[in-house]
Amino acid sequence: MGFIELSDLTKTFGETIAVDHINLDIEKAELLTMLGPSGCGKTTTLRMIAGFIKPDSGEIMVGGEVLSSPEKGIHVPPSKREMGMVFQSFAIWPHMTVFDNVAYGLKIKRLPRNEIERQVRQALEMVRLEGLEKRYPSQLSGGQQQRVCLARSLVRRPRVLLLDEPLANLDAKLREEMRFELKRLQRETGITTVYVTHDQAEAMVLSDRIAVMEKGTIHQLDAPTNIYEKPKTKFVGDFIGLSNFIPGKITAAANGTAVVSSRRGIMIHCRVSGKMEKDKEVLVLVRPEDIEIYRGRQELSNLFKAKVVECAYLGNSRDYRFDMDGQRVRVQSPPSVVLKEGEDAYLHFNPERCVAVSM
Repeated sequence: MGFIELSDLTKTFGETIAVDHINLDIEKAELLTMLGPSGCGKTTTLRMIAGFIKPDSGEIMVGGEVLSSPEKGIHVPPSKREMGMVFQSFAIWPHMTVFDNVAYGLKIKRLPRNEIERQVRQALEMVRLEGLEKRYPSQLSGGQQQRVCLARSLVRRPRVLLLDEPLANLDAKLREEMRFELKRLQRETGITTVYVTHDQAEAMVLSDRIAVMEKGTIHQLDAPTNIYEKPKTKFVGDFIGLSNFIPGKITAAANGTAVVSSRRGIMIHCRVSGKMEKDKEVLVLVRPEDIEIYRGRQELSNLFKAKVVECAYLGNSRDYRFDMDGQRVRVQSPPSVVLKEGEDAYLHFNPERCVAVSM
């Protein structure tokens, strides 16, 4: 049992199934990211946890308390859930100073002024905005404005923090910096956090676990390393990072490994994702950065002759497209590996870095 429990959770809008019987346990002090494309149901799920949307069926529990259950006639309003939420937009009042924005929720609780000042200053120190208490939002950068939103959520000491694509409106460099700030903040506070994004890098940097979603369902719930290195479906492997997929059939399988015969007769040794038996139709996934290029033949398994079709120089790497007996293969190599279009080479697929996934 987790600190947050979603049981058979469902939500529809008209004929559209936004969330389709999701089951998910989130541990106390964990940062879990819901990752997926637009329309996959991640934000709807987050808003159901917050209480802004009522589920059609299923149950939401936090700390053993039922917060939503249509079957039991229970729906605790958002203001009673002890949760903080940060949105994509900078939802702060432009006519209030940084201090007053952060203090607003505490003033509603009618806390003593000295206690409000103490808690606000503590929250601003957490998000590294000390000294900016008297500034107005128009005098802050985008990153600073988003930190104000975080401080306003944290100052109320929520038991759960919900983040709905909070970095989407920041530029690329600031977004990268804020990822590490958010991770630091979550580790220091120990607040159970649910983070929603479509950005793979954000999910990989921030998360203890990632729930990869599509069409209202969770394809895979796992640690970031497993999501990337051991995807269970084509969708997960394709959505996270760059991938080559080679269709084929398992000809032998044992002890978590397999031999796959491609549709063009190439025999590929690889790992398997989940239970897979002989004759199963699969896709062999191999990442472009995991393929080695050799100019001549080597005594290696999974070594295949190929021809350079295209090449792009990216500074820290070269991005090649090869034709491998009719199969297009993308390879990212160190910049020191220089090949010309039309040149022959040998590609080595490390068996430990190839994985067979369901079609």
